[in-house]
Amino acid sequence: MNTRFAKRLLMAATLVASSLALAQGYPDKPLKLIVPYPPGASTDVTARLIGQKVSTLLGQPVVVDNKGGASGNIGTEFVAKQPADGYTFMLGTDATHAANSYLIAKATFNPLTDFTPLALAVMNPIVLVVHPSVPAHNLKEYVDGVRSGKISGAFGSSGTGSPHHLAGELLKSHTKAPFLHVPYRGGGPAVTDVLGGQVPAIFSSVVSVLPYIQSGRLRALAVTEAKRYPGLPNVPTIAETYEGFDVPSWLAFFGPAKMPAPVAQRLSGAILTALQDPEIKAKLDSSGVVVPADPSPKALADLQQRDYALKGKIIREAGVKIE
Repeated sequence: MNTRFAKRLLMAATLVASSLALAQGYPDKPLKLIVPYPPGASTDVTARLIGQKVSTLLGQPVVVDNKGGASGNIGTEFVAKQPADGYTFMLGTDATHAANSYLIAKATFNPLTDFTPLALAVMNPIVLVVHPSVPAHNLKEYVDGVRSGKISGAFGSSGTGSPHHLAGELLKSHTKAPFLHVPYRGGGPAVTDVLGGQVPAIFSSVVSVLPYIQSGRLRALAVTEAKRYPGLPNVPTIAETYEGFDVPSWLAFFGPAKMPAPVAQRLSGAILTALQDPEIKAKLDSSGVVVPADPSPKALADLQQRDYALKGKIIREAGVKIE
């Protein structure tokens, strides 16, 4: 046998053996779950809920560490640079792992290659809502009203480059109506202003506006994903009027790139089991998010690839920039 080939074969065998040994003892110390946003946000709540169950399943504490800043990029960059040993993972979003790459010039990581997809946690549906004083009861009436000037085209969002903002930009592109983005620092202030009538419409996470829709204080016109949101079955999708319209928003678990397969499978398996726990699933469903039918690593990777391309296209064509 060729000596060089034999050495490579031995090295490969050694790596496999060490990987298996690591998996058999994993985990033997606490895990750190990074949330790249401040405490209290929906990402934080979701991470803590699922993290508690993962801790029980793996027999080790899962410590949630909030590392907010730079639209989520500070915590995301931190995870990208950690050892791929399964002891540090994160709850990312469509911002940190898709849109931000096009918005933040100094990002030092690649969201597609510097992470290991572990599980798609939840879909976070976006809905277009208007103040009840707006003379439109469906999407067509709203768009026609904006085109004619009878309805203001101003719409709020949780911030420039957010999926809510990008949904509005895509609707503007589809309809050629004179919509005007009004950015806010977070979803809370945007919701407050549409409730008060200061801005006529916003694209918002369902989580933030569901009680106001149910009470009649806001009127839901359409959701931005390709499928209707189960909690608002009578609210159509934008795609039902404008074919192909689909702007998803999601939360997902990632580890650093090149995690040993047995370790990634163990951690991913615990997360997937937690997501199917009836109590956890009920809490997530009641909050306005949706646990996907297929939350597997492959489903996450496929969604991320599609969304990365979609968000990039919207940002480039609309000329979106973070000031």
